[in-house]
Amino acid sequence: MIDRRLSITGRVQNVSYRDWFVREASGLGLTGWVRNRGDGSVEAYVRGSEEAVAAIVAAAREGSAAARVESVVVEPTPPEAVEGFERRATL
Repeated sequence: MIDRRLSITGRVQNVSYRDWFVREASGLGLTGWVRNRGDGSVEAYVRGSEEAVAAIVAAAREGSAAARVESVVVEPTPPEAVEGFERRATL
């Protein structure tokens, strides 16, 4: 299992990006969370197999149908105690 934090920028708020991300991540068997940030970006924490994490990173670069992703920054991060995949409130 690997843990990664994603920072996604572009037109990613008010376009159902978080809901889409939850569906994609859950479908890949990942655990973690996704939330909007006050600066207009979206942040996510994902935990899973290398293959599943690579798949969500690739998907995050495409985004939901209405999103226009400019960049996805991926960083290693310490494990968090999470179950399932959830949408969190804006930070």
